[in-house]
Amino acid sequence: MSTVETIRGDKPEHGRKPDWLRVKAPGSQEYMRTRRLMRDLKLNTVCEEAACPNIGECWTQKHATVMILGDVCTRACAFCNVKTGMPRHVDADEPEHVAAAVGELGLEHVVITSVDRDDLPDGGASQFVQVIRRIREHSPSTTIEVLTPDFLRKKGAIEAVVEARPDVFNHNLETVPRLYLNIRPGARYYNSLRLLDTVKRLDPSIFTKSGIMVGLGEDKREVYQVMDDMRAAEVDFLTIGQYLRPTPRHAEVARYVTPDEFASYAKMARAKGFLMVSSSPLTRSSYHAGEDFVQLRENRQRQLAAGR
Repeated sequence: MSTVETIRGDKPEHGRKPDWLRVKAPGSQEYMRTRRLMRDLKLNTVCEEAACPNIGECWTQKHATVMILGDVCTRACAFCNVKTGMPRHVDADEPEHVAAAVGELGLEHVVITSVDRDDLPDGGASQFVQVIRRIREHSPSTTIEVLTPDFLRKKGAIEAVVEARPDVFNHNLETVPRLYLNIRPGARYYNSLRLLDTVKRLDPSIFTKSGIMVGLGEDKREVYQVMDDMRAAEVDFLTIGQYLRPTPRHAEVARYVTPDEFASYAKMARAKGFLMVSSSPLTRSSYHAGEDFVQLRENRQRQLAAGR
């Protein structure tokens, strides 16, 4: 097998993606160890289910984004590779298994996400709470980032997860409002914004985070407006990455955004006041999340020390 593998996705012209969308094929010993651990503990990861292009790099570094509440989603977003259908029952042992994986991998920072579970009264919020609690018990020094669904029409769900006090509360807007009907038909842009704003109002000490994909047909003005909407909701961290088409059944790639354009987005985002920005073709919501968070925390500690 070649040591370089082109990421899945369709180029609008000529059938070939640009060179900047190439990654090493996975296969290192650490990658295989992480894979075996997830299998042994019967855990799902968004790395696999969403066909993330960075899986080789992240799993080699023993970084994995655990996906709780099963591997079947009740939504059918046009960009997502996760299976759609009627999910199975909630695994009561899952929180303990997640905590065991965090301890085994020795993670300083862990990202916990889930499928949408519109079938559950609380949208799965109680499972997030239990996972956070088990990790705190087993690995108290590990910082925890949750990447939650929108909890649409799930009263009390946001409050329950906030009360469990993750270090970072992430919820992705995914795209610009104009494209929601086609790209994210089961969600509501302003409901997602309201979620992020609610988290900050309930507990200002929790960092909030959101991300979008580009290359779906949006224009720069729309991206800048999303940035402004996020900052109005006091979102702290922003991720921007290239949309890649998982299969021919999914939304087409409108265009491949150049690295220079991603750099321009990053510059604008920092000017608008985001504390942390990751903007590149391969950026995904949890890509380098741990390193970025540790760096931010160290910078803050230095600033506090300098101010004394």
